[in-house]
Order: sequence, then structure tokens, then C-alpha cells
Amino acid sequence: MQRRFPIQLRRTHLGVRRALQGLRSVPAAGVVRVLGGVSLVLLFACGGCGRGTAPAAAPRPRQLTVWTLDLAPRFSPYMGSVIAAWERAHPGVSVRWIDVPWSSVERKLLAAVFARTAPDLVNLNPPFAANLASKGGLLNLATVLPPEAAALYLPEVWQAGRQGDLQFAIPWYLTTRVTLANRKLLQQAGYTAPPRRWDQIPAFAEAIKRRTGRYALFVTVVPDDSAELLETLVQMEVRLLDANHRAAFNSAAGRRAFAFWTDLYRRGLLPPEVVSQGYRRAIELYQAGDLAQVASGPDFLRNLQTNAPGIAALTAPFPPLVGPGGQTNVAVMNLVVPRQSSMATEATSFALFLTNASNQLAFAREARVLPSSRAALKGLEQDLAVAVEDPAAERQEALVRQARALSVRNLDQARVLVPATPGIKRLQAILYTQLQRAMLGQIGSDAALAEAERQWNRYAEARWP
Repeated sequence: MQRRFPIQLRRTHLGVRRALQGLRSVPAAGVVRVLGGVSLVLLFACGGCGRGTAPAAAPRPRQLTVWTLDLAPRFSPYMGSVIAAWERAHPGVSVRWIDVPWSSVERKLLAAVFARTAPDLVNLNPPFAANLASKGGLLNLATVLPPEAAALYLPEVWQAGRQGDLQFAIPWYLTTRVTLANRKLLQQAGYTAPPRRWDQIPAFAEAIKRRTGRYALFVTVVPDDSAELLETLVQMEVRLLDANHRAAFNSAAGRRAFAFWTDLYRRGLLPPEVVSQGYRRAIELYQAGDLAQVASGPDFLRNLQTNAPGIAALTAPFPPLVGPGGQTNVAVMNLVVPRQSSMATEATSFALFLTNASNQLAFAREARVLPSSRAALKGLEQDLAVAVEDPAAERQEALVRQARALSVRNLDQARVLVPATPGIKRLQAILYTQLQRAMLGQIGSDAALAEAERQWNRYAEARWP
């Protein structure tokens, strides 16, 4: 039996066939017009065919959930523009951006993982990211990254997001410290610039204390505060852990480093509060004129100009302190993909887009941070070279620009001094607690280091048998 089409569609079929046959005789310039007519015929024909049936619902876009840390509301316009640009290139996927307070991200993320509602992409600091990676909580990005991805970023920074064969992070923005020094106190102590090496600090600290009554520097030994002192141990050539996660710090270099800090404290050359107060106290002392130098980011100068303009007028930026190897520290903010994500490819794509050269350079300019992208860093260097030479800049702004330019130059010798190793916060707590005991005279510095070794190895043997 011959199959019959609805009359309207039969007529449409005949019209389309005639139109297509006629293309042979149509000049090239008219082909588009003919095809356009065919399209309209088909469109209206399909409209007639669908009469009496409900139109198909448009598919809902898939949602990519992204968490960042403490960016809203200041950087909401920036993030909004990046998200909109990525969504235009990825129709069918929408980005749900959630900004999380720094203080609560670990708790919120662990709760989300437990509830199986983890985001697809998260902005984390290296220690927490490394801890999650070591427990299998993060995707190995090597399975979804393009082969050329690593070459786009600073090598040392890219490597910091790796554990063995596991690439658990894509680096985003960076910060480094410079030395900000009170030139008046330096001059009173007979210095034109602060020391560049840690082994020069004892003589400098003694001169500052003797001639000004103030302190040279403040490095906290509070276990859950800044990792600056742990970084100084690495600069002093202390190897923290071996390949099996066992203590390697009870070495000749480790004993020298523990003795260095213990001696400075017992001689009264460090503020007594270093054993009881954190980095914030260093800022307070410097703003009060009681500290000759402080290690901070360049933008601290802006806060200083507001909170202590008299001290700001005496302050100048200098290179950071280094050890024999000349290495300085760089802090990295990472992007990671939880293993629970069902959109790993899209999450990685968005992370690479957010951290590409143009987006990183725009963020570095706005947030006054440093980019992890090689190309973006070159662009920022060019910006700052022009800005530093600007004769119209007032002195305060000129100092901030000099400090930023100095921080960029420091990246040549910068690396993550304390790798994102699982248990690193526990290691810091153990070392700091034992160093406190040595500083307070409760135990000798060698004995304190041996006790730290014993405590860490007991922890490591239970975690990594």
C-alpha cells in the first residue's frame, strides 16, 4: 500500500524538489536566496505539521559550580565578565559562582564533599589542597589538561601543584614579600639598607637594639600562624622531610637554624611576643615605630600610609631576606577540581580560561597581585617599568610602584619554599612548639629539635606506614 503524506507536506516536498532542480540554472549569487526560500518553506511546513502538539522544551543548561575565596564584592564585576565570556564560548553550560570566606572554606568544602554536593572547581591554598589530594579527594588534572598547559605557567609554581604523578592544581595568582624598612632606625644603627642574608641578622639586630632600643624584626613562633619561620628554615638549607615523609630536619643545618632563633630570643634581640602573638603583632609594632623592618606585600605600604603616615614617610622597600641559595618565597593560590565533579572537562576549561594571560594580567592590575602565567608576568613587568618612571606620580604612590616592581623581579629567585606536603600544618605546629620551648629556656635547642623529630615520625608512621 502506498504511503500517503499529509497534503501540505506533499506540496512542500514537491516545491523543495523543484527548487533544488532549479539551482542548476540559478546564478551563484542567487543560490543563497533560493536556499533561503527553501528554508522558509520547510519552516512553515514544519509549523503546520506540529499543529496540535506541544513545542519541545528547550534543554536546561548544565551548571558548573565554581568557588572562590574572598573576592566578592570588590572583584564581582571582574569575575562576572570572565564568566560571561566563557559562557559565550560554551553554550549549554552556565557558571554558578559562589564566593566563600577564607576562614570557612575548609569546613564548607568538607561538608559539601560529605554531602556529595562538592563544587566543580575550587580556589584553595596549597596546604589544604595537598591534604585533599593525598586522600584521593581531587582529580588528577593530567587526565584532562592539554599537553601544552604546563608551559604556560612559571615552572616552580606549576610544580608546586604536583604530588608525584598527580597534578592536583592549576596555579592562579601569586604574592611575594619584600622588606619594608624604617630608614630612620637604620640610620641610627649605622645602616643604609637592611641585611640581605639571614646570617647578617644577629649583628644587625644587636646594633638596632643597642643604638635605638627597638627591635630589628618580628618572626612569629605561634604554631597556627604564619609559616614565615618554617620558610626561613628552608632558606637556611634545612631539608624538612625525606621521600618517605620521615623527619629530615634533625641535621647539622637544622641544629644551626634552631640555635640561630633560640639565641636571638634569649639575647633579647627579638620581641618577647614572638612566642605568643602572630604576624599581626609585627604590623602593629612596625606601625608604632618599634620595629626596624617587616616582611610584607607591597600593598602594605598603602595601609601604612593610611594608618601610620609618619612611619610611612620613613619607609622604603628593599629585597627580601635570603639564605645561601638566594631563594625567596612565593605564595600561590590554586584552582582544583574535586573528584566528585561530573563536569571535570568543563571545570578544567574554565580554570585555564580564568588563568590565561589576558585574564590574569587584568586581575593582577586590578587586585595588585602577581600572575602565574608567563605571558601575563611579562605584561605586568612592562606596566610597572612605565609606572615607576612616571614623573607625575606622587611620592607615596611612587614607593608602592617601586615595591611592586621589586616583587616582580624577586620572582626570578622565588619558589614555594615549603611544598604543599600532606600534614605540613602538623609539621609546623610540632617544630614551632619545640622551638618555643628552646627559646623560653625549657630545653636546649638540640634537644628541642630531637623531640620534634620524635613527634613527627610518630605521626608519620601512623599515617604513612
